[in-house]
Amino acid sequence: MKVEGYLFAGVAIFFAIVTPIYWYTSKDPTGTTALTLSFGLSFLVGYYLLFTSRRIAPRPEDKQDAEIADGAGAYGFYSPHSWWPLALAGSAAVATLGAVFGWWLFALGGLMTLASVVGFVFEYYHGQKAIQAHRH
Repeated sequence: MKVEGYLFAGVAIFFAIVTPIYWYTSKDPTGTTALTLSFGLSFLVGYYLLFTSRRIAPRPEDKQDAEIADGAGAYGFYSPHSWWPLALAGSAAVATLGAVFGWWLFALGGLMTLASVVGFVFEYYHGQKAIQAHRH
């Protein structure tokens, strides 16, 4: 987490330097506000990451002598043959087009998206697999 913390701290320092220069040269309150909020957000995230990195054990990314194998391990289960991501992307596209062309299409896309999310989440909870999941 130290690398990410230093990255955000560097961005915060950049915004702290650029914001007064931008304000002085442009007198634009909107851009100055956006840069000030960007400084605040990057400072907040950087501080959190650096503070948290002192409280937890160092990750392989934070060690200078780490090997590639140190970061190996299980990252989770990803379904190799699922069609639900395609359905979810298509229904989200319909909902996005509905925001452009008509609210009726947006509502239809929203219902399709909701159905796709439910199908994606509960993909392995039907039939024999659901029975096995309840036994364990």
